[in-house]
Amino acid sequence: MTISFHDLSKMTRTARDQLLKRSEADLADFEEKARPIVFAVKNEGDEAVARFARQFDKAPVEANTLAATEADFARAEKTLDPKVKDALEYMAVNIRRFHEDQKPEEMWFHEIRPGVFAGDRTNAIHSVACYIPRGKGSFPSSVLMQSIPAKVAGVKEICIITPPGPDGSLDDATLVAARMAGVSKVFKAGGAQGIAAVAYGTQTIPKCAKVVGPGSPWVGAAKRLCSHLLDVGTPAGPSELIVLADDTADGRLAALDLIIESEHGPDSSAFLVTWSRKVAEDALQAIPEFWKQMGEQRVAYSSTVLGGPMGGIVLARDEEEAIAFCNDYAPEHLGVHSDEPFQYLGRLENAGEILLGRHTPPTLGNFTIGVNHVLPTSGWAKTGSPLTVHDFMKRTSVAYVTGKAYPEQAKHAEVIARYEGFDGHANAVSETRARLLRTNR
Repeated sequence: MTISFHDLSKMTRTARDQLLKRSEADLADFEEKARPIVFAVKNEGDEAVARFARQFDKAPVEANTLAATEADFARAEKTLDPKVKDALEYMAVNIRRFHEDQKPEEMWFHEIRPGVFAGDRTNAIHSVACYIPRGKGSFPSSVLMQSIPAKVAGVKEICIITPPGPDGSLDDATLVAARMAGVSKVFKAGGAQGIAAVAYGTQTIPKCAKVVGPGSPWVGAAKRLCSHLLDVGTPAGPSELIVLADDTADGRLAALDLIIESEHGPDSSAFLVTWSRKVAEDALQAIPEFWKQMGEQRVAYSSTVLGGPMGGIVLARDEEEAIAFCNDYAPEHLGVHSDEPFQYLGRLENAGEILLGRHTPPTLGNFTIGVNHVLPTSGWAKTGSPLTVHDFMKRTSVAYVTGKAYPEQAKHAEVIARYEGFDGHANAVSETRARLLRTNR
């Protein structure tokens, strides 16, 4: 299996720009196909959600079996491997600690000028749905990454929507993770029908103010169709990784990390970016050896990515060109392999997360450190951020002006209001108000 090698010194600007492209599917076709699904859920509720579970997930789901029961939770607790449970508990503690530190103060209030006070009050969104995909496996880690920040933020109503398995059941680890996060509402509702269910609400599934979490193109299309009904958050597409390695790096370790995100699926992106030919060559030799230690399906995904136009080795002329490429790409995950990784941190501007040093592989970021693994993709890291406690909160501006400070405020505000042509604005701070205020003393 050939691994792609991209030499920036020999590439035209157009060819370099091609490397920055992602595998985003055009959602137009999916939107047309998802539209009748969304419409059916809007009008039929639970019956439509169950019907589409039978049709698309091939799962024996009925309208009255959409919700997880206490028996489901009890079975999951009993049957889940204790080692998996212990690992999830370890994750949960770290995720909770990290997001508790993120939580802003409930309110700040400062005196902007004498007698003029302004600030922000922050409180939680009322209701949130967490979408947990299941197409290429089960992802209890995503349950914790989404639900715990919502809990820390103070969201009162949290539910989880996820596709059912072929036997119509919910994944055991997903249920255990939900219970750990303090979430008791879990529903068998994947794909476009799941998004529509939380957008409109059904007899069983509550209408929510926001939905978070990555999903298939069907999920992305349904989010677009329902974006006038609920907040659909920052888009999260196929996995992406850049491993930036300088000449002190071990190419074999860089290769080991490069494979991490490439095994997610054939639509992932993964590049090793270096200006050291030795690091590049060592990585090229190591990758096939690491593939021998993996299962057939994951090797198929990884080799497709690393052997295609959206993965492989990128050899830069020098440090500046390598860093510029990373910033232009704005990857979801950015790992830095160096004896002194912090020397590059100040120049790395665009990334969903930056993982510093050879002891911080993306695996730890994805699972155990506590940072959130729901990250902006497809270049959104240039303006977007990881999922945080802030995504489950909203700010309200609060202001108060004393009677003594009012006249100066009013004088300047009236000038601007008159200039912009707002008579009502101007009148409200004119002599008319001053006269009325005097009569109210």
